[in-house]
Formats: sequence, C-alpha cells, structure tokens
Amino acid sequence: MPDSLIRESTTTSVVLLATTPACRLSCADGTLLDRISDQLAVLPIRDVQVVTPGGGLGADLRGVAKIARTSTGAVAVLPADLVAHTEAIALLLEHPARDTGALISHDPAAAPMRPPVRVEGGRIVAAGSSFHLVPEANATFRGVLQAGEADLASLADIAEELAELADTGRLGPVTAVEAVDLLLVGLVRSGVPVRAAGLGPLHADRVTGQNAADSAVTRLADVDEAKVRLDTSVKEDDGFFATFLVSSWSRYLVKPAVRLKLTPNTVTGISAGLALLSAVWFSAGTPLGRLSGALLLYLSFALDCLDGQLARYTRSFSPLGAWADGMSDRFKEYAVYVGLAFGFGGYDIWYLAVAAMIVQVVRHAIDYTYAGAVTDAARIGAMWGRPARSLLESEDARRAPGVLGLAQLMERDTIARWIKKIIVLPIGERMALIAVTAAGWNARVTFLALLCWGGVAALYQLAGRIARSAR
Repeated sequence: MPDSLIRESTTTSVVLLATTPACRLSCADGTLLDRISDQLAVLPIRDVQVVTPGGGLGADLRGVAKIARTSTGAVAVLPADLVAHTEAIALLLEHPARDTGALISHDPAAAPMRPPVRVEGGRIVAAGSSFHLVPEANATFRGVLQAGEADLASLADIAEELAELADTGRLGPVTAVEAVDLLLVGLVRSGVPVRAAGLGPLHADRVTGQNAADSAVTRLADVDEAKVRLDTSVKEDDGFFATFLVSSWSRYLVKPAVRLKLTPNTVTGISAGLALLSAVWFSAGTPLGRLSGALLLYLSFALDCLDGQLARYTRSFSPLGAWADGMSDRFKEYAVYVGLAFGFGGYDIWYLAVAAMIVQVVRHAIDYTYAGAVTDAARIGAMWGRPARSLLESEDARRAPGVLGLAQLMERDTIARWIKKIIVLPIGERMALIAVTAAGWNARVTFLALLCWGGVAALYQLAGRIARSAR
C-alpha cells in the first residue's frame, strides 16, 4: 500500500518502489530507502508515495496505476534500491518540461539491473527486460522513469495490463525488481514518446547486496556534481560553430551571471541589443563598420548561447523565455539583413535581402509545422491510428529506408554527424557565415551565400521530414 509523504506544492509526484530487500541495505545515511528519501526531499516535488511489499509484482504495478489515475501532474517512478547522484535524479525530476522520460546511460553493457534500450534521436525507441529482447541496443536504463501529465492515462493502462500479465504468469520469470523496467517497455511499445535523459559522467545504479551498495556509494564521490551541472548546462546537441567556437568559453560566464543575478531573459535582451548595434554598424557600409558589425554579431550570438546555458544551469525555463528567445533570434537576424542592405546601397540588394529572408522563413516553417504535427499526433494518440505493440512479443530491429536511414547512419559516425549538422545551416553557422562574408567581402556575397547554402539546407530538411512522416 502506498504511504504519502507530503512536500511543498509543485507539479511532480514520486512513486518510490520500496518493494525489494535491497532498499533496506545500510549506508552512511541509514538505509538506501532513507538515503533516496533524503535526496528527494531537496528536489522540487509535490509528494512522495512509497509502495511497500505486499502482493508481488502485480500488486506493485496496480499501486502505480492507482496513483497515476489520481495525479494531476507528472509522475516519476523509481526504485528505492537505487544509488545515484542527486543531480542524476534531477535530470528528470527538475526538468521544466515535466515530460515523459527515462534516465539512461549510453554504456550498452546490459546487466540484470541494467536492462537494454535503443536510443535514436534523443528518444527511447525500444526497451527491454528479462522477458523483452532489444536488438541493436545502444544504451541501458538506470531505473528512473517519469510520465508527463498527458501520458498518465497511458501509464495507468499499461501498469494494469502488465499486472494482469504478471499475475497470470505470461511474462515468464519477471519479479518485483523489474516493475519500473516493465513500465518503460510498456510506454515505449505503446507509442508514447519517451525522452532519453543521458547520465553522462554521473552514476545511477540499482544494487542487490551490501557489497554492491557500498561500492556504488563510494563511486559517487569520484564525480564532481557541481562541475557536471555546469558542463550539462551546455546544449548537448548543438551546431558545430556553437559547440566549438562559442560554448567552449561561454560556459565560464554562467556562474558570474548567477552571482550577478542575471536572468536568462535579461541575457536575451542584451543579446538583442548587441545585434541591433551590429545592424547599425553594418548600415554604415564601410570596412570598419562591417568589421565592427561582425564582432558585435559574434558577441550577440555568444550571449544567445549563454541565456540557454544559464536557463539550464538554474533550471529556470519558462514558456515566455522560450518564446522570447525564439522571437529574438528571428528579430536579430532580420535586423542584420536590413542593416547590411542599407550599408551596401542600391535597390538590387533588397531583392537579395528579401529572398534570403524568405528562404529562412520557409526553413522555419518546415521545422515548426512538422514539430506541431508531431505534437498534435501525440496529443490525439498514436494508438488511435495504429494498433498498440504487444507486450508479449519480441522487439524487431527496424531499419529506416532512404533519406531517413542515411541520416540515422550518419548519426553513428562522429565526422558524418558534424557534417550533417553543418549542412542544415543552424543559427550558429548562419551568424558565422554573415559575420565572415560581411567583414571579408560585402552584403551581396553574404546574401548569395545565405541563399545558396540555405536552399540546400531547406531541401535536405524537407526530404528528411517527408521521410520521417512516411515512416
């Protein structure tokens, strides 16, 4: 039966599965159950509901289902025999999206308490247990699962179905230790998008004996959590220019910004101001003006990276901030186009400037309309349009055809992956292209370069979206 430990009001509830003997193992903080309860107490959660032994795997799963049906916010499920860094648990529980996700390690070496998963594009597309196989696994699940509010009904249905299968012996020799593993399998196979939250250098391990518990706790001291938090504030899947020529040094401005009590929105505003000054210098049309504009544009983009890093470090995302950041990017870019056109002079340059704007608008439309369609499909429910995957069948290794298969193949090779990122001309590459061509040549060269490269990027994006939609 679940016991409720009320915390201050937020939006996430935690189901703590204290159903295995290992959660009573001793550590410096008492037991492993005491230790993880203390960790949860410092995280922004609404309540912790502890599920204690009493009925086996089926009863545990029905307890999760009951909590999921009555909750009004995200629900996280984790076992009390987990030894993890607090920062590792926070990767899911403190993420402002409060979405459906699971904590994974990209170490593919599966073990009884580390079931295999396959991750593609930041999502878990296949998950395993002692009963469910995962061909081509490339990561392992580390015991922390969160269901967003929109997916709570699916979680409850899956938990009840799994409970029935477990009670009738149709899941083979699975035991209560695999409750959270089975829930992940069910969510993935039912078509629920599950974000893969990577551990990085942090540790999160489930243990079964005292020696393993002592070893796992000792290993935690080998990692500087504060340094990891700073490192993970840098966007993991960013473009080449942003990763190597901006974020490599802008990360060192995060802590000073925190000490100065700067908010991400404040940094966004300063970035927009520098971009406007850049446009003014570009409008002068002189070599010095173009060079000064290029330098200011680079600094503006650096602050554009910093606002995201600051938001991730402080975990202070907001819908307003996300909207302001996106609108600021478009405003800054088009203001610079106007400044360059004024500085070059003549009517002909405006045709190129407008054409460059149209290409970028089309590219953004391709991205945002596709993202909106995916969101709508998830909201309506993929199960309405196709049959749910069976929880009693093995997972098939799926190969993506055509352009999509090529893109996924490129993701596995480091050099090819960076080439792919450069091809799509993300904002970092665009800012670098504008700065270099404007400072070294003139606005005509800048707009022609944007049109040529932007056109190739638009075709690549369109082909990829069509391939994904067809799949």
